[in-house]
Amino acid sequence: MEITPAEASVSRPRTPAESASRDAAVGITGVLSLLRPVRAGNAFEETVERLLQAIKLGVVPHGEKLPPERELATRLGISRVTLREAIRALQEAGYLDVRRGRYGGAFVVYRPPSPRKGDLRRAVTRMGEDDLEDALTFRMAVECGAARVLATTELTPRQRETLAARLAGVNDAAPADYRRMDIAFHLAIAELSGSPLLAAACADARLRVTDLLNAIPVLRPNIEHAAVQHAAIAAAILDGDPEAAERAVAEHLEGTAALLRGFLA
Repeated sequence: MEITPAEASVSRPRTPAESASRDAAVGITGVLSLLRPVRAGNAFEETVERLLQAIKLGVVPHGEKLPPERELATRLGISRVTLREAIRALQEAGYLDVRRGRYGGAFVVYRPPSPRKGDLRRAVTRMGEDDLEDALTFRMAVECGAARVLATTELTPRQRETLAARLAGVNDAAPADYRRMDIAFHLAIAELSGSPLLAAACADARLRVTDLLNAIPVLRPNIEHAAVQHAAIAAAILDGDPEAAERAVAEHLEGTAALLRGFLA
């Protein structure tokens, strides 16, 4: 299955119904890499961290609810008591709204803040210039590696459908939803590799730069340029060309790093 740059052009945003249908068909990206078992010794702290990662990366977006309590506790390998304590802490911190009743649950109320002048510089100051460069290097290493691994894998029709759907999802996204769908595309590459450790590393790498990317505006020229790069990444993977896949990811991430440095200049 080949995806050409022309097929990657930005099209109309999908309706909520279309988005829900596509997500139901291919699964929710990020579940494998983020909602995985925690270590027993730090169960509460790690549960809060995992749920917060899922929220900030948009695995469970604003207005949606977390998986049912029983399912989530099983995924995380914790007691329901520990899960409730973690949810309560995130509710008090303003990330979740817990509703009772038949249609209740823990609903995400977090929205990434709109970029303001100086936000990026403040985020980098909190992180540290050296840590920024380290985070960019880490992301380059793990995401290039994930694309190379996936390009050497004999993909099933379902896996190919998932990758194509994630590509369409980011290309069809409205600017307000672009970052979340971009994350879904990148995490899907790692998750389809079949390595939980690699998927977790890619999720961690993206989380380290998420606040930085949220601090800069989503620009139409960048979306259009990224669409071509995303198509090249997907095409190389689907064609089984690991060198081209790695090269396409590297070019894409170098562009992201250059954008961040440009806004910091």
